[in-house]
Amino acid sequence: MKIVVAGKTKEVADIITVEQLIIQEKVETPEYVTVSINDEFINRGEFASCVLTEGDNVEFLYFMGGGR
Repeated sequence: MKIVVAGKTKEVADIITVEQLIIQEKVETPEYVTVSINDEFINRGEFASCVLTEGDNVEFLYFMGGGR
């Protein structure tokens, strides 16, 4: 099936979870990543059970603090 990951169309297995996609995409520091699917944030506790569907738009986000 086709999904969009970080703006790029990717071909993935017909049944793939967010957790599996994080591994497949070799996401750096996966323990700090936040995931949105179709502009909705996914709870970290749901990564293993959240199955992606055809056409989903997935973004991997990192929130960083800083400043003065």
